[in-house]
Amino acid sequence: MSSEEQGTQGESITADGLRELRAEVEHLEGPARREMAERIKAARELGDLKENADYHIAKEDQAHLETKIKRLRERLRDAVVVEVDDDSDTFAFGRTAEILDDAGKTHTWTLVGPTEADMSAGRLSAESPVGQALRDGRVGSDIVVETPRGNRTFTISKLVG
Repeated sequence: MSSEEQGTQGESITADGLRELRAEVEHLEGPARREMAERIKAARELGDLKENADYHIAKEDQAHLETKIKRLRERLRDAVVVEVDDDSDTFAFGRTAEILDDAGKTHTWTLVGPTEADMSAGRLSAESPVGQALRDGRVGSDIVVETPRGNRTFTISKLVG
């Protein structure tokens, strides 16, 4: 099954991304929930709940926590792990490459699913305009990408790992 077909069934994610997502859910459902329960308990002990700002803030934070857990659980349910083909000679999903931009700056980017993307950590969304353009590009390829600031040219210098 191609990664495009997998994408229609759920959210494409790397194996590392899936591990990180599971760890985050585990943390939120365990220690974070226990900490929230303690906050609510401590706020309750402060007295009248109608005028107890600490209690109301803690309850609101609890609702945000539960919403986040629900969203992450949905992402887990819909996640489709895309196997990385380390033998491929292209910049494919899950692969890392050194990319030279038209300003002469070299970037090391890993092509990942949209919810794993974090440019400060070198994780480029495969669904972003730059990610789509670079995806499946070969080493040495000059790839022109239309961006809001005008056309940019990226060169895939080498595949890493």
